Amino acid sequence: MHSFEQIRSHISAKHQLRINDPYLISFDLLLQGGTRHQGIYLSELDHEDGRKFLRISTPIGPLTGMDAKRCLRFNWEQRMGYLAVSDLDGSPYLQLCENRPYENLVVEEIDLLIAEMGPLGDNMEQAISAGGDAF
Repeated sequence: MHSFEQIRSHISAKHQLRINDPYLISFDLLLQGGTRHQGIYLSELDHEDGRKFLRISTPIGPLTGMDAKRCLRFNWEQRMGYLAVSDLDGSPYLQLCENRPYENLVVEEIDLLIAEMGPLGDNMEQAISAGGDAF
């Protein structure tokens, strides 16, 4: 995978896209036998040295009331994925993210990242929202 268009082609063949913008796509990943879903976002990032990266992310929940120390501890303990904050409708929102450089990216790795991040994001969302689905 050396371009976002190759990634878009692969993902759109497997999932119905909710967002299909030039450098951003998203879809709902079905979980737990189709009873739950988790939004997955893929976007292209440009590094300052000119390299391109794929960011895969999934929303977890509002940052309000979250303990920053727990978030940093989570980041330290993870082998894959990290927590970050973005704005959602003007409010800070916790996201589970992973960035990978295009030069070594293969289809199997993208599929594996999605398969791991979707359920992990959903579990985290359920844990911070007392079992409800905030989305």
